[in-house]
Amino acid sequence: MRIAVVGAGGVGGYFGGKLAASGADVTFVVKGTPFDMLRVDSVKGDFVVEHPKVTNDPPTVGKVDAVLMCVKAWQVPEATRNIIPLIGDDTVVVPLENGMEAPEQIAAVVGREHAAGGLCGIIAFLAGKGHIRHTGAEPFIMCGELDNGASARLERLCDALVRAGVKAEIPPDIHRSMWSKFLFIVPGSGIGAITRVPVNVWRSMSETRELAERTIREILAVAGARGAALPADALERTMERLDALPADATTSLQRDMMDGKPSELDAQLGAVVRMAAESSVDVPVCDFLYRCLLPQERSVRSREG
Repeated sequence: MRIAVVGAGGVGGYFGGKLAASGADVTFVVKGTPFDMLRVDSVKGDFVVEHPKVTNDPPTVGKVDAVLMCVKAWQVPEATRNIIPLIGDDTVVVPLENGMEAPEQIAAVVGREHAAGGLCGIIAFLAGKGHIRHTGAEPFIMCGELDNGASARLERLCDALVRAGVKAEIPPDIHRSMWSKFLFIVPGSGIGAITRVPVNVWRSMSETRELAERTIREILAVAGARGAALPADALERTMERLDALPADATTSLQRDMMDGKPSELDAQLGAVVRMAAESSVDVPVCDFLYRCLLPQERSVRSREG
């Protein structure tokens, strides 16, 4: 199976690195200068991939069987346009971004038949070119066809990931699984970015803990209005997941905002606000968090040009 990994940051570098280290046929597609060694420092065990296949020229890759889309959420449309030369008759593109909109963005570029749903779990970041640090969480990937139908191509991808030592599965309902992750990532991102402290600080304070619970309730209301069947104890489960995070954990959105970089604010809190408006659901806490963070986001993007 030929696999392309688009992006080599914390997500792409880790999962692509595990695949490459297992002997899978993997090519990293990057924007900048290719790297000639991939080093992953991981709480699950360090490893190095010597001379991985890396290119910044997608047409040279040829057709692949699967693409793991591992760029930031706002980069998905452009990244998908760049990999059109990689798309064969049965190629599947699996987005691993934080958010709900990537599958439709991919479908709009390469066709719905090539788009899948997907999500991952990992706390990892880029420490330097070709150098990834995985600092927490049991890494996993979930993926599924958008109609939740049987999928031989995704089964082959999951088999490759499992052989590489990655927990991977096709859940019964990929949309439900994506919403479950969205419930988990948005409160931590928003409150972490506002407070600029690690998760254990804000989850230990009644004031900010209540804010997280209110945020989750609002997202649950949006999900319900859009037809997502989430379990009755979704709030409790989500808070348990937040409580299980390492004490010093931060989200990628939080780190990007603290570092003065463009973030996934629009794909997370912005998406909640947009979907809520479309579904006539009130989300005052999410709207407040989004509006408070928006000035910094726009300032950073204006400097980026």
